[in-house]
Amino acid sequence: MPSSVSKNDPAESVKVVVRCRPLGRKEVDDGRKTCLDIDTTRGSIEVKNLSKKGTSKQFTFDKVFDQSSRQTDLYDTVFKPLVASVLEGYNGTIFAYGQTGTGKTYTMQGNPSDLEQRGVIPNSFQQIFEHINQTKGIQYLVRASYLEIYQEEIRDLLSKDNKKRYELKETADSGVTVKDLSSFVVKSVKEIEHVMNVGNTNRATAYTDMNERSSRSHAIFITTIECCETMGTENHIRVGKLNMVDLAGSERQSKTNASGERFREATKINLSLSALGNVIHALVEDNTNHIPYRDSKLTRLLQDSLGGNSRTVMVANIGPADYNYDETITTLRYANRAKNIKNKPKINEDPKDALLRQFQSEIQRLRKILESKTQPGGSKVKRR
Repeated sequence: MPSSVSKNDPAESVKVVVRCRPLGRKEVDDGRKTCLDIDTTRGSIEVKNLSKKGTSKQFTFDKVFDQSSRQTDLYDTVFKPLVASVLEGYNGTIFAYGQTGTGKTYTMQGNPSDLEQRGVIPNSFQQIFEHINQTKGIQYLVRASYLEIYQEEIRDLLSKDNKKRYELKETADSGVTVKDLSSFVVKSVKEIEHVMNVGNTNRATAYTDMNERSSRSHAIFITTIECCETMGTENHIRVGKLNMVDLAGSERQSKTNASGERFREATKINLSLSALGNVIHALVEDNTNHIPYRDSKLTRLLQDSLGGNSRTVMVANIGPADYNYDETITTLRYANRAKNIKNKPKINEDPKDALLRQFQSEIQRLRKILESKTQPGGSKVKRR
């Protein structure tokens, strides 16, 4: 879909929500205290520095979810409307950001086999196919891709060749995409869940002192939804793309005790998150002439999602423990800046690269061949 947007398109802000996980078992055993006061009604969070009594910082967001929040609370309130707009032909992006071990992957993935524990990605599958199955008179085509950015290299999580590295390309029609990335047509929740599960088994994870199964890469699950509606004698095609991004967590080596390969991974993770922060900073600054999207592959892939043609929701994941005070402040400042980004989403109508259009053209071509063979002088095709 084209990434360029008209100056006349209505702007809307990136929506930012915050989710706090409960204290972990190790934190409880270590006697850690909660340094957060969360007011879910007002959407505010107060972060208290328990080592300096009387010192605190206050933040306000579109929505905040405390330690008792459920997966369905987040999805129904925040993400369901965005996925509905993708079904209408808008681009949408959901991304989870935060310190390592704060529950980003749980928020995005959860436990797909448990209705109560299911995360954003599997819940979106359910919503998409329920809508398609209930809609009459409209053709749909759903495609799924899954990639990760590991140490600034793009990997196709659905490819059998784990060593192949992929390049980015940019066109006026499609914006920034990954050249030759696998894309699978899926016709049910079961099929798209299988795609997700295959990708998850190939994703880079490892143990650190902050997280037993720490994501060592940024992962993006891409769902492309094409729909074709006949109006009179003409077919109208709309294409929505949903990017669901599970960012690797920011890390401090002094806490994760990462060394060797884990340390190199952490360095690359922090560099790309820093590049993302620079893009967010540039987008909200007045009189900025240059947005440094090209500083990392992550920011280039999120170019439409931040300041472009997309509806975007950022969920900032934080932990309540007092010893993570500095990291929590950093995450909330990051999120607070992001809510000032203005996007210009629009419905992607009749794009040139729609797969449904290619299928329809092929059907028309075959139909003409059949018709020519039934005309006088032609040989009639036998029906089976």
